[in-house]
Amino acid sequence: MEGIRQPDNGGGCHYYQNYSQMKRSNRFLLSALSCAALFSCSGCQEKTENGDNGVPEGNTEVTFSLNQNDVLNNPLNGWVLYLDATADPSYFDKEVYSSELGMNVRIRDYASACYIRTEWKRMNPQDGVYFWQDENNSITKLVRRAEELGLPIAFRVIVDGRDRDKADGATPEFVRDAGAEVWVSNTSHPNWFTPIVMDPVFRSYYEKFVKAFAQEFNDPDRVAFIDAYGLGKWGEGHNVCYEQNNATSDKTEEYKENTMEWVTDLYSTTFTKVPLVINYHRHIGAPKGEGEEASPNSDKVLNIALSKGYCLRSDAFGMNDKGWGYNDWERSFVRNWNYKVPVIMEGGYIVSSHSYWNDPAGYRKGYPGDVRQGEYDASKEAKVNMMDFRVGAETESWFVDAFSLVKRFISEGGYRLYPDKVSVPASVASGSEVSLTSRWRNVGWGYFPNNLKQWNYKYKVAFALLDSNGEAAQVIVDQECEPSEWISGSTYSYEHDASVEVPAGNYTWAVGIVDTEKDNEPAIDLAVKADKKTGRWVRIADVTVN
Repeated sequence: MEGIRQPDNGGGCHYYQNYSQMKRSNRFLLSALSCAALFSCSGCQEKTENGDNGVPEGNTEVTFSLNQNDVLNNPLNGWVLYLDATADPSYFDKEVYSSELGMNVRIRDYASACYIRTEWKRMNPQDGVYFWQDENNSITKLVRRAEELGLPIAFRVIVDGRDRDKADGATPEFVRDAGAEVWVSNTSHPNWFTPIVMDPVFRSYYEKFVKAFAQEFNDPDRVAFIDAYGLGKWGEGHNVCYEQNNATSDKTEEYKENTMEWVTDLYSTTFTKVPLVINYHRHIGAPKGEGEEASPNSDKVLNIALSKGYCLRSDAFGMNDKGWGYNDWERSFVRNWNYKVPVIMEGGYIVSSHSYWNDPAGYRKGYPGDVRQGEYDASKEAKVNMMDFRVGAETESWFVDAFSLVKRFISEGGYRLYPDKVSVPASVASGSEVSLTSRWRNVGWGYFPNNLKQWNYKYKVAFALLDSNGEAAQVIVDQECEPSEWISGSTYSYEHDASVEVPAGNYTWAVGIVDTEKDNEPAIDLAVKADKKTGRWVRIADVTVN
């Protein structure tokens, strides 16, 4: 038989000759395989083994083939649909033409979440007044429609008014009226002011808002993530204003670190259940926003956020110019965090208005598909979990110019988990102990971030005994099985002993990944064929309980 390698506590591996020897040790094993093996399943087949091939005696082994193409709507994974804060909810029904398919497709059918990046003043127009209190507010209508469709929402709150011409500013006027220090960079538009982020009046009102915001939206069922920095131009974390005229001084680095501590403390202590993200950029928190050489201490201030449970995102994927774009610093930084925190992508160019053909990557004028390919390649290198459908022309470009990449990210990007082999007993006596085995694969380049501070390892592999109505009569959770460790290119095998505690009768074994904070409900859509599923349970085999 094929031997089994299992990691030991000293960093090496134990080698087990058979199932019985492995069972006497702990219950986790990692077996590294070639990437080609990820696609080796040849259908769903059943066979009963006698224990000589790693399958407990009397168990039925089932193999599942990979479903590589269906959209799987899982948390922190997949395509993100962008929403303008003033959009009509009918935008969710928008269709675009796919030249590859020769037909219209509905955008939302490809998305796992939606994202609103908008001004603080739209969310908090008066002191103590918030958008979610008004059913007629445009943001409220978008949130309600997203909830109806089962799409979690994500937010970024922008406070800097320098680029907020359409909204006539970003920070509410009542904050300035209360005495907060601001900088007006364009005297022709006094409402486009920039708050001085060290100002205690500004901080006091911002803290009040974020605390109220979290009371309403600190809910992982409703919210995919919070883009939890939001300072500087576009809320992207550069051109942050600490002093009048956006000046620098010998205090700048102190201010930068102080501000990062303040804003990340605020969000991480209020949004305790929802993932938080921050832009990684070589000028994060700096009063400037461009230049090839990184600003001082960029890695230091980002590590402040990461130490408090933040994830990473960048708003410049596919943009390669030396002054502004996504370059060597960003590539090096994110590489050190792969498989430790998830990464979210936003494309840097708006192909309908930016001169993308001047990019060093050599994108051709009139070929926006070149930009989409550049964004995709950079996303794959960074191992992102989520990619973006920007509003308007950007979304249409993905479907018209690069629909093959839309499908490729669905099948290759983020995380895509499935059990390729499980074994369960074909018959069992009620009250007796059984041995259940499972082998898992992740065929996406990203990872399943169960290790996030806000999730706290709440997702676990579980077996269920389903009754004739498809309801779980018993759920058996394998606490030793950790899906955040599953990386593409390897298989991960586990064995779990448990007692069957259901009345005599006929049942169906099933397996899934459950949310232990929600009464062990199956929570992750696994990459097997739909006809093998009951909800998010994957059916294995029938069993008689005597």
